[in-house]
Amino acid sequence: MRFLDLILKKKAGQELTTAEINYFIQAYSADAIPDYQVSALLMAICFQGMTDRETADLTLAMARSGDHLDLSAIPGIKVDKHSTGGVGDKTSLIIGPMVACLGVPVAKMSGRGLGHTGGTIDKLESIPGLTSSFALTDFIRQVKDVHLAIAGQTAHLAPADKKLYALRDVTGTVQSPALIAASILSKKIAAGADKVVFDVKCGSGAFMETLEDAQHLGRVMYAIGQEAGLVVHALISNMNQPLGHMVGNRLEVYEAVQTLQGQGPEDLHELCLALAVEMAFLADKGRREDLRAQLEDKLHNGQALAKFVEMVEAQGGDGSYLTQPDQLLPASYTADFLAPEAGYLQAMNCQLVGEASGLLGAGRARLEDGIDPTAGLIFDHKLGAKLAKGDRICRLQSSSVQDFGPALAQLETAITMGDQAPKLSPIILDHIY
Repeated sequence: MRFLDLILKKKAGQELTTAEINYFIQAYSADAIPDYQVSALLMAICFQGMTDRETADLTLAMARSGDHLDLSAIPGIKVDKHSTGGVGDKTSLIIGPMVACLGVPVAKMSGRGLGHTGGTIDKLESIPGLTSSFALTDFIRQVKDVHLAIAGQTAHLAPADKKLYALRDVTGTVQSPALIAASILSKKIAAGADKVVFDVKCGSGAFMETLEDAQHLGRVMYAIGQEAGLVVHALISNMNQPLGHMVGNRLEVYEAVQTLQGQGPEDLHELCLALAVEMAFLADKGRREDLRAQLEDKLHNGQALAKFVEMVEAQGGDGSYLTQPDQLLPASYTADFLAPEAGYLQAMNCQLVGEASGLLGAGRARLEDGIDPTAGLIFDHKLGAKLAKGDRICRLQSSSVQDFGPALAQLETAITMGDQAPKLSPIILDHIY
């Protein structure tokens, strides 16, 4: 089989066979195909697209390129959740404990933040003592005992995806629904989930900026799941402003604790409930309307927070940071971003907001970079707020950055004031299942 023939075939808009896709992934994983030829095929895919069958074959080939976690020793239906990435998205810290309280085993592999989006593992590891590195036997034992474990993703899960993504990132071939969906789903299949709920972000802080693009990605992932034998449900959620009020690692843990006490911001509370209901529904725990009431109870009666504390302490973390969460807030240096004029808080470029948080030390440009767990932004207001000139819009904080000038300049570009109140969209924009 000549790889050049695959390039020419896809360039002409023809379907690749299962055997051809398997050859592509196996050979590229073994360094038997040069990057320049793979780049040509990826570009052809971007222009010509892939059928659901092709995309499912690509997903499964990538999933088989490395380890596959066997979670069969854990009783019950294993339901995972994945977000396509956002700013202030701390939902996994909240949903995991909520769903685990209903007896659903949550065995979650999560990643670190890169670019303008934060990573669940970075947020968890901002709690002193907590480790996200597990032997598989310990991971399974914790899920059996606690019903909840969140571990760092091993490099051996879907390594073909890591290699392909690095190439896509430098060849302008990231924006392909088929390639995006295969990248996401291959890792979830390799991580051993029975069913997956996807939170597909839509807006200025998301990879898919328009509702139409987000819906298309959700439908592609649903269709691939059908082809690959994986049950997939997707929610489309609004990412035109940070989720909740806080952006940054310890700050987001603090806001997760508030939400687990039933006191979180409305948008974060609603999105977490919707995602948790869907996970519990897929785990056959009952009707959606009944599950919503049960999950609300878990937030208000203290069980959800207690489950989070139990998980954190099982992973070596200091649970007092959750029972006395004010310890999570202080930082060495602070500054305020003030409204430059009177008017309505009309719009935010959420990606620039995330980048401003990164400039304070909350994010990283490369995976090997360190982060400041205390750095981030605390917003006083959401879109639609009516402000006087000089009202504080958000507080910036850091323990590693004293010059707030670059981050303040980024926020000036990101935030728009206006005379008219903006038309606001709900947090949940669509469901696909």
